[in-house]
Amino acid sequence: MTLILRHRSAGFGLLVGRSPTCPSAFTGRQSGKIGPTIMKDSAYTSRRDFLKRTAGTAATGSLALAQTAKGKTVSLVVDSSDSMAATAPAGWAAQELAQALTAAGIQVRRHERIDQAGASDFVILASARTFPSAPAILKSAGVSAPDVPEGLSLVPTTVSGKPAILAYGHDSRGLVYALLELSDRVRHAADPIAALSISKPVTERPANAVRSIQRLFVSDVEDKPWFYDREMWPHYLTMLAAQRFNRFNLSFGIGYDFLRQVTDAYFLFLYPFLLSVPGHNVRAVNLSDAERDRNLETLRFISEQTVARGLEFQLGIWMHGYQWAASPDANYTIDGLTAENHGPYCRDALAALLKACPAIGGVTFRIHGESGVAEGSYPFWKTVFDGIRLSGRKVEIDMHAKGLDQGMIDVALATGMPVKVSPKFWAEHMGMPYHQADIREQEMPKGRTATGLMALSAGSRSFTRYGYADFLREDRRYSLIHRIWPGTQRLLLWGDPVMAAGYSRAFRFCGSDGVELMEPLSFKGRRGSGVAGGRCAYADAALQPRWDWEKYAYSYRVWGRAIYNPETDPDGWRRYLRNRFEAAAASTEAALSHASRILPIVTTAHLPSAANNTYWPEIYTNQPMVDPRRKNPYTDTPSPKVFGNTSPLDPQLFSRINDFADELLQGERGGKYSPIEVAQWLEDLAAEAGKHLAQATTQAAGKSGPEFRRLAIDVDLQIGLGRFFAAKFRSGVLYAIHDRSGDRAALEEALKAYRGARNIWAQIADRAKSVYVPDIAVGELAWLKGHWLDRLPAIDDDIAQMELRLDSAKPASEPRVRAAILESLGRPKRDAAACSHQPPVRFRPKEPVELAVSLENGAKLTAAHLHYRHVNQAERFETAAMEPHGGEYRAVIPASYTGSPYPLQYYFELKQGPGKSWLHPGFAADLTNQPYFVVTAAVAR
Repeated sequence: MTLILRHRSAGFGLLVGRSPTCPSAFTGRQSGKIGPTIMKDSAYTSRRDFLKRTAGTAATGSLALAQTAKGKTVSLVVDSSDSMAATAPAGWAAQELAQALTAAGIQVRRHERIDQAGASDFVILASARTFPSAPAILKSAGVSAPDVPEGLSLVPTTVSGKPAILAYGHDSRGLVYALLELSDRVRHAADPIAALSISKPVTERPANAVRSIQRLFVSDVEDKPWFYDREMWPHYLTMLAAQRFNRFNLSFGIGYDFLRQVTDAYFLFLYPFLLSVPGHNVRAVNLSDAERDRNLETLRFISEQTVARGLEFQLGIWMHGYQWAASPDANYTIDGLTAENHGPYCRDALAALLKACPAIGGVTFRIHGESGVAEGSYPFWKTVFDGIRLSGRKVEIDMHAKGLDQGMIDVALATGMPVKVSPKFWAEHMGMPYHQADIREQEMPKGRTATGLMALSAGSRSFTRYGYADFLREDRRYSLIHRIWPGTQRLLLWGDPVMAAGYSRAFRFCGSDGVELMEPLSFKGRRGSGVAGGRCAYADAALQPRWDWEKYAYSYRVWGRAIYNPETDPDGWRRYLRNRFEAAAASTEAALSHASRILPIVTTAHLPSAANNTYWPEIYTNQPMVDPRRKNPYTDTPSPKVFGNTSPLDPQLFSRINDFADELLQGERGGKYSPIEVAQWLEDLAAEAGKHLAQATTQAAGKSGPEFRRLAIDVDLQIGLGRFFAAKFRSGVLYAIHDRSGDRAALEEALKAYRGARNIWAQIADRAKSVYVPDIAVGELAWLKGHWLDRLPAIDDDIAQMELRLDSAKPASEPRVRAAILESLGRPKRDAAACSHQPPVRFRPKEPVELAVSLENGAKLTAAHLHYRHVNQAERFETAAMEPHGGEYRAVIPASYTGSPYPLQYYFELKQGPGKSWLHPGFAADLTNQPYFVVTAAVAR
């Protein structure tokens, strides 16, 4: 087998330098010295290491693999005339492939020309569009390669009479992905030669321009070990590149939101922990010069290793405040700064940092009040951004969107640098795979005024806190990516390819450029809560991976590949499962997939707090159903602050528990998704996950090994969470029926369901007791730490409060109440009639948009309404009654409404009688589609 690659060096160390065809490649230090070498431990460097890292059944399979491949030869050819294939990232990826083949027992020869390959070798020809012969090879194979950045192709062909695979990339990064795909196939195959024998061409193109992972430093106790671990970083970054992420964001200064009661201040105000800035006598008190210099060198190392693998390196600086209030126990303080020199120091420090670490391609800034700088401080930020200009090169400015206004955007644009805006996706949580149709009432400005640090985000710009806000105007001069925060799921394993594909499509919403994921375990040890002993929080040491991210290897694989291409071949994750779990691969995939949908659905339908610092559904702090005076952390929820009054995170499409109870008692149903429907979704998902987990446990090879045990435990816990929330949702509706009617039967059923939920929670706690440590901390407050066992007393107290109402409850049920009880306990049916609607391709601004919907077979409606809105979360939906016309129902979005700079979004609410209403398009059976229509303008405005 022949693998043909083009190298700058025949040795293992690869020089990293600027290529005119690969601007993202690291350019070397400003002094002109040669850039970094790729470390020798960047992948499995020997067969022994390969077998060790794939222990158990995988190791056994690898031994057989090596025997199968023994004596085979691959020629790896990179033609010297192909400038993109000669870039450092492409050379590194070629080396990764060579190592994978060698570990599998295959001899690898490197050549610069195809005619150098042996007559019996299998040839791998690595090329990009700059290879002169590539068009002819592609044409002869009948392949149209993706003509877009980062596109890749794997093409079986014949070159100079030799059987070959063309590993082709539109550019350097596309070629990296093509080579790493071959490497991944080899590493996970029982027969590596067969894995390389591709029967038909593979072509893929990226759906999202930005596919970023963000790792946060928030704890000196928990995060220093991985920050300094030079053995870990090459493995981690190689994994990100192999799963087709193209940006890595290492963020600092997000350990606190407000600078009060600070205890762990390491890296909180970043610059003095890295640099001594000439002309400024600013330092971190208690930090030695040697440790400061080590920090800078470590950051330089990480950034260079990132760029050498073809990823962009983004630096996150989330704090620019420097004074800790009421913080006598802070481990570090900042000396030498005043209000007068604050801005100039930050400017000069940023410029010096960008010069010292030239691999930094962009900087993410938190610019709202939690940055320690009052919102509206435009002169300060102009001064800071001048530091980017002073660095002498192009550096992207990425601004976290909360509190952002046009004035701040203009300050960034004035630098001439690329500008990104990065709003939160589903608040500080992870909802279903679409953008919420509307935001909660709590985030609407409603004429608010505020002063101080949060003058904008708590006032007129409050709608920017938790969504895309008003940033998706079609005439924008900045790009936009969405950021998933870690409130919903940060500990338990996640992996659903179907949902991940839905998210991938959502991240392109209205021309968005992609996504940044705060990785699993984000905020672990935050606000001084860090403890030594491993970030994964396992009490059972046998479950602890060597590096925390290894637990989530499958999550990264599913996310990265689906975000790159939602239509990607599922073998990209299935080969991993086959390698680990053999016959149990399919059932393992199905179990985790169904379990992973549970918490995003809970988040979407019921959100007691948008803040991840308050609501943590994995280890839920109970919200009282009966007495709002009972202690609980949920301050940003409607009053009275009880379970039934909590808003969905998407209140436009989902109904509150109390509102749905009102509908049941009135016998008049709206089209919103009800808490009983959500409960049924959760019950069904939990049942499916449980069924497949039982199958996987029976089938799995190595089921006593740590990897399967970690997965099985986390799936089991998510199954329990689904059943718990389903039972509590049903109980909540039943209790609301009782609260409105006084009915005893409704109360008794509410108690029965609530006790059932309590028993499920007790089972979760017992399951987790010997697995996870007693105190899992992502903050210092009670609801940000502890264990599932700690949450039981509050549930018991709420049940006891509910029981006190039994004596005063009415003994007999009215017919309407009995019907409501039955519906709350039963399996809901959404009998949506088949609809037909053709959305317009575009609309013309300042002209009306005529819309029509019809039912199949000429069925009639008793009512139909069009709900529409600009794609602007500062606004609420408008509603228009639809009029029957022939066999369809019509409504018009008026010309006066279409003259804005925003796209339009809309959906229909249709009704056939008092008990039958539904939304169109609504959700498909897998709950992963966009449940409304979006149309953009046809002409420039």
